[in-house]
Amino acid sequence: MPEDRPAPGREARGGRLPVVDPATGEAFAEAPDQSPQELDAVVERARAAWFGWRSDPPARTAALLAAADAVEAARDDLAPLLTREQGKPLAESRAEVARTAARMRYFAALEPGPVPVADGRPVRSELRWRPLGPVAAIVPWNFPLQLASAKFAPALAAGNTVVLKPSPYTPLATRLLASVLSAALPEGVLTVVTGREPLGARLAAHPGIRHVTFTGSAPTGRAVAAGAAATLARVTLELGGNDAALLLDDVDVERIADRLFWAAFRNCGQVCMAVKRVYAPARRYAEVVEALAERAKSAVVGAGLDPRSQLGPLNNAPQLARVEACTARALADGARAAAGGHRLDRPGYFFAPTVLADVPSGSPVVADEQFGPVLPVLPYTGLDDAVAAANATGFGLGGSVWGTDLDRAEAVAGRLECGTAWINHHAELSLAQPFAGTKESGVGVAGGPWGLYGNLQPFVLHRPLEAEAAPEAGGTAWH
Repeated sequence: MPEDRPAPGREARGGRLPVVDPATGEAFAEAPDQSPQELDAVVERARAAWFGWRSDPPARTAALLAAADAVEAARDDLAPLLTREQGKPLAESRAEVARTAARMRYFAALEPGPVPVADGRPVRSELRWRPLGPVAAIVPWNFPLQLASAKFAPALAAGNTVVLKPSPYTPLATRLLASVLSAALPEGVLTVVTGREPLGARLAAHPGIRHVTFTGSAPTGRAVAAGAAATLARVTLELGGNDAALLLDDVDVERIADRLFWAAFRNCGQVCMAVKRVYAPARRYAEVVEALAERAKSAVVGAGLDPRSQLGPLNNAPQLARVEACTARALADGARAAAGGHRLDRPGYFFAPTVLADVPSGSPVVADEQFGPVLPVLPYTGLDDAVAAANATGFGLGGSVWGTDLDRAEAVAGRLECGTAWINHHAELSLAQPFAGTKESGVGVAGGPWGLYGNLQPFVLHRPLEAEAAPEAGGTAWH
């Protein structure tokens, strides 16, 4: 994922942070640019609230379920504001709000119970779980509410309190979400702080924080980890991807073309686990390029609040410039734009849905995460070469294999170096499954019970089986 710092024109002035509508390129609102002193006060309130929040699991469950109800009731307020500041079509914003509430319900239902540990000694050993303390959740601009809930829902369910920092590009819907949740959650349990850097760096390194969970670029993730190391806080880092889709020679192109296209272009390509490279058999290459280009040319691009729009703008000016630069570089290196390849001549941060053919394999649009509506399609002659090319990246978030023979596709998918592999679809996750990457795609696990236990500390209690039992001579073992 790209960096999350606002461009100079969006920096806060006089303690306020302008928020730009990406469909117009103009500021339409402001958010607070909070000071280090304000951050200290918020973390202290989170610490104070933690002592009560951690001690009553049934009350936590009830509060989270009530909070989920409140989010659903506020959908018609949250979704338009999310679209206004992020750019995505309103239908996608509504789905994001629904996913936010569903995630809260899912984690509210999980309860880590004690686990007996038998080791053959006359001792009853029991594994229990304790919350960590205040959690810092730092969230990017592509899915502000959904990724926020992916962090705060398991943290709150585990008995932690949360200080949530959204991107300076998308602070408004998150602030509104916190206001909605405040009716159900005790004061200090979930607090939103907004502002430009170094606010996020200060939060990650704050001595009152015991767990830092961050989604963003790999360089910023390294800085977050370094800051958290100062206090030995736990870190969970989701650092983006460069997912490959590998098409086998028996693929039914027309049958999968729509799914493949939207797996790459949903949310204007601003999805960490979107398809960002397609590898097609050489003898099917022209067919694949044509099918994807046809869909790119017919996709309706417009403001997210326009119900006709299928794709919105890129979220911010620096990201638009990045997508323009990597596309121009590919074209200069000899690539051909089968569709798009240029910025749209209208206000806002719009870029034409782009399918690139004949792209050199070392071009940045292939080697790096473009994070926009640009998809390179590359031919291969040998399947082993295609798998090697798919794995030839520092990222390892997701990947997919597309073909008719499902057993063969599964065998190929098992060779991909990534955290999740799909067959004949891509970037679909349930709330109950783990989500994690390999290599530079991150550290730690989100989703499912694994996401809950990532917010807990194991605690083992030993007691004799008999009240008067004496310890055995020589029974102590040192690890």
